[in-house]
Amino acid sequence: MNVNERLAFLRGEIERHNVCYYVRDAPLISDAEYDRLFAELQALEADHPELASASSPTQRVGAAPLAEFAPVAHARPMLSLNNAFSDEEIAAFDRRVREALAVDGDVAYSAEPKFDGLAVALLYENGVFVRGATRGDGAIGEDITANLRTLRTVPLHLLGARWPETIEVRGEVLMLRADFLRLNERQRELGEKEFVNPRNAAAGSLRQLDPRVTAQRPLRFFAYGIAADDGPFLPRAHCTVLQWLADWGFPVAREQRRVSGLAGLLAYYREIGERRAALAYAIDGVVYKVDDLRAQQQLGFASRAPRFAIAHKFPAEEAITEILEISVQVGRTGALTPVARLAPVFVGGVTVSNATLHNADEVQRKDLRVGDTVVVRRAGDVIPEVVRVLAEKRPRNAAEFVMPQSCPVCGSCIVRAEGEAVARCSGGLFCPAQRKQAVLHFASRRAMNIDGLGERLVEQLVEASIVRTPADLYRLAPPALAALERMAEKSANNLLTAIENSKRTTLARFIYALGMRNVGEATARDLARHFGRLQALLAADEAQLLRVPEVGPTVAQCIRQFCREAHNLEVIRELQEAGVTWDDSLPAPHTDTALAGKVFVLTGTLPSLTREAARQMIEAAGGKVSSSVSKKTDFVVAGGEAGSKLSKAESLGLTVIDESGLRQLLAPALPASSAEEERCSP
Repeated sequence: MNVNERLAFLRGEIERHNVCYYVRDAPLISDAEYDRLFAELQALEADHPELASASSPTQRVGAAPLAEFAPVAHARPMLSLNNAFSDEEIAAFDRRVREALAVDGDVAYSAEPKFDGLAVALLYENGVFVRGATRGDGAIGEDITANLRTLRTVPLHLLGARWPETIEVRGEVLMLRADFLRLNERQRELGEKEFVNPRNAAAGSLRQLDPRVTAQRPLRFFAYGIAADDGPFLPRAHCTVLQWLADWGFPVAREQRRVSGLAGLLAYYREIGERRAALAYAIDGVVYKVDDLRAQQQLGFASRAPRFAIAHKFPAEEAITEILEISVQVGRTGALTPVARLAPVFVGGVTVSNATLHNADEVQRKDLRVGDTVVVRRAGDVIPEVVRVLAEKRPRNAAEFVMPQSCPVCGSCIVRAEGEAVARCSGGLFCPAQRKQAVLHFASRRAMNIDGLGERLVEQLVEASIVRTPADLYRLAPPALAALERMAEKSANNLLTAIENSKRTTLARFIYALGMRNVGEATARDLARHFGRLQALLAADEAQLLRVPEVGPTVAQCIRQFCREAHNLEVIRELQEAGVTWDDSLPAPHTDTALAGKVFVLTGTLPSLTREAARQMIEAAGGKVSSSVSKKTDFVVAGGEAGSKLSKAESLGLTVIDESGLRQLLAPALPASSAEEERCSP
């Protein structure tokens, strides 16, 4: 491969990995491997300047912004930093700085941890936060103002009384280690994809199109500088800028320090390296900046990075150990996760003895076996990851992993839906690992609607083994409840009343309360309407289930797996024996009206109808209720404070009606008393 071919290959590979890392938040290689490719490209371009290209990854930062976000042109480019990996490279950096500034002695630097998150710029006018943007390609970023407003660490108004009329604050959005672990634990419990590392978790969370998703993620902002030209308000030193930022209400790294000369830089690097594992957030190196701001301006910028700053990266942290066993953990939603039990090994500042293997496909892809010698890395400085097998060290008796056929916790059958990577325990109502989630779902408002049975109380009941299955809720007595924390006599009586009231329900609600995978409220209503009786549903085969509208092969398979499990059937029998009852059938919807098959979307608050009542009226008239607006929507019913759904409906030219219009539309298809009955329904 000649130089031209190698340059083309490196540029293509780096661009591909830029898209995976910055745009899709799904990196394919480690940071260390990416840095190696980038360093090789820089070296080749330096050796062959005649082959330089304006479109080379070395001439820009990151990747293009996502099309879904409005573009923001940065008044001053948000450039990335050059990387150094050795003491010699840092010595060369310090020498260049001293020569450019004509300084004989030591230069003062600001030394800071290198955050592993997503760089953003926050614009403040008269002390008020008005816009936030990602770095994007360095010149054009993405407007993520709405998402940044959800971060409590982003001041909506600057503190104090002394700040410039317009100021742009720059920093990093990231997740703390503990928050990242909790987020991935929740992802596992929900059977959803785990995040690779805190940086990708932060990036994926911050660039959600729905700010409400961002608000649910534990994101934090740390400020590391401002973008401003020299002015009367500007201090002389970067360290003073950081103090001002702290005074204005921004979090800044407590580990930041002013050091002197090369010796100070290297001492700081080693100190932070030793403390790295104990820091609250993940870092991949440290950053050195010339502290004097006027000296920074004198040094200026190269094509893609400032000459007054550099990142001193930590080496990749890996270790070699042995897989002693591969066991299986069961999450709160029944998801089974293979876990490698390792011979304890020290890596990344901690002793690692376990590593998640995600799912059976991942074990097979990496060809992991008990007895293998493997390379372990703390991915993103947090989650231990088995990187690869050292096949040449594999013993002859290395045992292949086989996913168990029954749940290691409760003995129920293990099932894996077609097209899914995750295997699950089918004993949803019985399995101890799933008790808390099963009881919470069973008692939820859309299911059995047991008011007062919240997460903290369910946790106490489950941990005390008072409640093992949802059926145990109907056996609760005042003495057992009174013994629980913060459960007074009145609260206990109110809860018992709510449990007693929940016994009278509907078949659709009961089916939904059982928590069958992929069976939501709408599917539960379709099942109740189609089969009419619970026993008919429990006995139905997949062919019969597929006759239900909107039930496909995956849903049918999940229902049959649930209904075949004897443990689940036993809990259902106990619930009925405890007095849970319902009408055996639902009235069939009208199919001969003008509204049959019409699609409605409800948005905003209606004057006298609840969403549930409106939905029931529409379905009784033969219509369907959807949660999203599209070209297939026939009517959008808008109430007070209608939001984006109304805006989208208007942009698509859809028919928008209010509650009065809905009642007039439904009147011909419903009995005269239906409207009043539905309005009063719970």
